[in-house]
Amino acid sequence: MEKPIGDGIRGVFLRHPAVSLGPTSRLQLETKSNYYIYSGETMKGTERTQLRRLPNRGSHDIETIHGILDQAFLAHVGFNVNGQPFVIPTLFGRDGEKLYLHGSAASRMLRELETGVPACLTVTLVDGLVLARSAFHHSMNYRSVVAFGTARKIDDPEKKATALRVISEHLLEGRWADVREPSEKELKATAVLEFTVDEASAKIRTGPPLDDEEDYDLPIWAGIVPMQLTRGTPVSDSRVKPGVEVPRYVRGSGI
Repeated sequence: MEKPIGDGIRGVFLRHPAVSLGPTSRLQLETKSNYYIYSGETMKGTERTQLRRLPNRGSHDIETIHGILDQAFLAHVGFNVNGQPFVIPTLFGRDGEKLYLHGSAASRMLRELETGVPACLTVTLVDGLVLARSAFHHSMNYRSVVAFGTARKIDDPEKKATALRVISEHLLEGRWADVREPSEKELKATAVLEFTVDEASAKIRTGPPLDDEEDYDLPIWAGIVPMQLTRGTPVSDSRVKPGVEVPRYVRGSGI
């Protein structure tokens, strides 16, 4: 079993000198060099979010949790229907302690969540594969959040459009101002939920492999394979009007 990491390699999220942390947009990162853990206001916790295994990697700090959520865009939502568990991937956006989810009005997940059933939402950012000298101690560097709460359906068209803007800006800041906003018909066909986070925890691993002491003498390469989600070169739709250029916010490097 992998040994707990030391305080010298604890961390939470990346702070890049060229960017600032916004409430609804993910950081645009190009390097993974500096990790910071915050020790400010903490989120309430219960048995559900108690950090049992390797608790020194975890945090209930609100800014830590928000920092990870703001760099992710894909969440997995878990819920139970008549004893059958489901875990569904979905995009999301954050505004304070509220997370917004959306999809087809016919979506099973959204129809079930809008009833107020307890749900669990998770995000994970993989920062690297950790290759040890033994198969047993292989691991990965990551930042993750597990959040528990309930959701409610947003019916008011204006509030619905605002929530969709939050999701859009979370995914790609600047896009909402460029596009045609949803029509009344499109809003009716779209379900939007406001997920209230009741409690949450973050967990992070950073640093090199932690081998058994006797294995350090083995002639085997060990280390980290950094991993990063980045944007590729934009590919314009074949029906884009002549003279319409790729927006600057689309051309940006790094996600």
